[in-house]
Amino acid sequence: MFTNRMFNILVPVISVLLGLIAGAIIMAAFGYNPLSGYQALWDGSFGDIYYFGETIRQVTPYIFTGLAVAFAFRSGLFNIGAEGQVIVGWLAAVWVGAAFDAPMIIHLPLALLASALAGAIWGFIPGLLKAKLGVHEVIITIMMNYIALHVSNALIRSVLSENQDSSDPIKESASLASNWLMEMTSFSRLHYGILIALFVAVIMWFLLEKTSAGFELRSVGFNQHASQYAGMNVGKNIILAMVISGAFAGLGGAMEGLGTFGYMPTHSAFTNLGFDGIAVALLGGNNAFGVVLAAILFGTLKIGALNMPTAADVPSELVEIVIALIIFFVASSYIIRWVLLRFKKEGK
Repeated sequence: MFTNRMFNILVPVISVLLGLIAGAIIMAAFGYNPLSGYQALWDGSFGDIYYFGETIRQVTPYIFTGLAVAFAFRSGLFNIGAEGQVIVGWLAAVWVGAAFDAPMIIHLPLALLASALAGAIWGFIPGLLKAKLGVHEVIITIMMNYIALHVSNALIRSVLSENQDSSDPIKESASLASNWLMEMTSFSRLHYGILIALFVAVIMWFLLEKTSAGFELRSVGFNQHASQYAGMNVGKNIILAMVISGAFAGLGGAMEGLGTFGYMPTHSAFTNLGFDGIAVALLGGNNAFGVVLAAILFGTLKIGALNMPTAADVPSELVEIVIALIIFFVASSYIIRWVLLRFKKEGK
């Protein structure tokens, strides 16, 4: 009999394979060569040391947003506001990075802390409304995405920037950029953020799996009524889960502000890092290490897609279709489980 752990491993793997197969069928149906398309995608992600560096750079914020969404899911909450939390975290990190002068040992941690705090505050508001008034967190977090987008643009244009286009660049002492990493990867934008992302993934795993606070958060996620009957403070745990989730997403914004760009431009639309984080969390099974693997896949697809139009004449939008299909198959995991069980029974 298949165990739950085997299902948790097989379902995402099968979902990815089915998504890739379906994507190949769509490519062939529109007259494109699937093998050439996927070869171009692979070459665009790992075929050159520069592309490899860019792929890892893209993976970094996906790890944070995936962890943010997964942490809320594990606590029984749906944080659809990771996008807004990324934006306010990005803004806070760049503001601290540009406004203060301090040694790197103080300046960089302070900028990272500011981003986490901004994301935590943005998560605290829907958590408080959920815990105290029963307002559904999905509605509040979606609305707060738009608030974050437009408020940050207004602050950049009117407060943080003189040229009305973007905020001032951060000071070197607050930068995550690494000369030796960039030189090693043919001057890609790879930075130290990937190390922080992996460290935070370990923190999430330890917090949820090895601490009493994590046990309470998971218990509330499984059954709020039973947790309350057992003496747990459900409202406090709801707020705590959203605060920690928001802090993770805020740090994802810091990766862009302090690492990839070094400043914060005004955004005419969402970054989609938070929304993609939902897919990363689903594919990763809401597990910290699963999220890291899912983020690697999504980073590979996103960066590799940029090479498909030039190398194989395949529209990069097809990768978005492949990602959507993977999410569809993950969401339909009960069908995959049913098929696996049928094969198991027939094999006896």
